[in-house]
Amino acid sequence: MTHIIFYPRHRKLMTGLVMLISFFILFVAFGEPQERHVSSGKLISIPDFKSQYVSARNVDIWLPEGYDVKNNYAVLYMHDGQSLFDSLMNWNGQEWGVDETMSKLMKDNKIRNTIVVGIWNSGKNRQSDYFPQKPFDALPEKTQDSVMNTARIHQDMPIFGTEIQSDNYLAFIVKELKPYIDKNYSTKKEAADTFIAGSSFGGLISIYAICEYPEVFGGAACLSTHWTGIFTSKNNPIPKTIAAYLSRELPDPENHKIYFDYGTRTLDSLYEPYQKMVDSVMIGKGFDESNWQTKKFEGADHSERSWMKRLEYPMTFLLSDPDDQVRP
Repeated sequence: MTHIIFYPRHRKLMTGLVMLISFFILFVAFGEPQERHVSSGKLISIPDFKSQYVSARNVDIWLPEGYDVKNNYAVLYMHDGQSLFDSLMNWNGQEWGVDETMSKLMKDNKIRNTIVVGIWNSGKNRQSDYFPQKPFDALPEKTQDSVMNTARIHQDMPIFGTEIQSDNYLAFIVKELKPYIDKNYSTKKEAADTFIAGSSFGGLISIYAICEYPEVFGGAACLSTHWTGIFTSKNNPIPKTIAAYLSRELPDPENHKIYFDYGTRTLDSLYEPYQKMVDSVMIGKGFDESNWQTKKFEGADHSERSWMKRLEYPMTFLLSDPDDQVRP
């Protein structure tokens, strides 16, 4: 049996380990959303959005300044919703600052009018929701057992709270949440105006989403994508399995856009070789600078603060559309 266990042996990874424990375990879904304010636009919170596919979870809907039902808006679905708008909702006091960045980009006419839907994670089952299911199923059964039973942050703390259920998570978004958003808000419903984004495991589920539902999502932003799936590179079959899946299932580059990035500190220090492997797959599938970007950010770590600083890049790349700018 292949054992995939992370034990810190190098001083340079110790800071990353502390962040791992915090990010993957303490990054839990809170209860009912508390009242809070955004710097611009309007935030509507739906506590415990019910689903037949996954456990109920909170959903936030951010409407941009001047939202008008007479206009139609693109929609961006984002994972880890509790960290997007308000630092008080996140365990570490950090946030993405989505409302500030999106408002500025819209005001400067750099992106189209967009509604952002923040999907809170499910707490201890976050990784089980976000880990791409078909690549996991392609692993040998013994390797699957090893990942589920022995892959841990430390000896008493498994990575996965339950069996991999990302196909159900995507079904929730596509078959339940998106129809609700399209029914209750003034949206553009086609793939050309529907996007998905996340970081770390949220990056994994975002690239998986656009592969599984290319007719639903026209673009994906994957920041600090956690290609390793676990916390070590040694004897780890997961990155190659995911790359093989992408080589088969990447959507048509003619009508899809994909953004990747990574930093160089803490957990992000693991990602560069795997991102380069994925970049080779992208080139082989016909993606070029018109529909794909990969950016490296020297000195950036694995945190909301880092993602906030560079959020304008994926948003501008995915959402810019000079011929489709309708201002209130």
